[in-house]
Amino acid sequence: MKNTIVATLVLIATAGFSWAGAPEGKEVYTAKCAPCHGPNGEGKAAIAKMYNVTLPPLASKEVQAKTDNQLKQVMLKGQGKMKPVSTITEKQAADVVAFVRTLK
Repeated sequence: MKNTIVATLVLIATAGFSWAGAPEGKEVYTAKCAPCHGPNGEGKAAIAKMYNVTLPPLASKEVQAKTDNQLKQVMLKGQGKMKPVSTITEKQAADVVAFVRTLK
């Protein structure tokens, strides 16, 4: 009985991590993020200049050090001059994070 309860709790705790997908995230990233962040997350100099911001490469240690939740919140709530991406869902944001993690 104890083993069943423990296994169930472990399954519930890890279920949230299994639904994010890098391939799906790449599709969303290409449509919603690449216009400013570039196809490979390198950042577009013209956009950075136009908004007078620094766009760190998404593969940088600075960006990769952020938690998945921090990266999701930037997309969903915005940060600095970056407005929230209101047209994406929580799942899509998690998928984009999974894709960004592949850029390291």
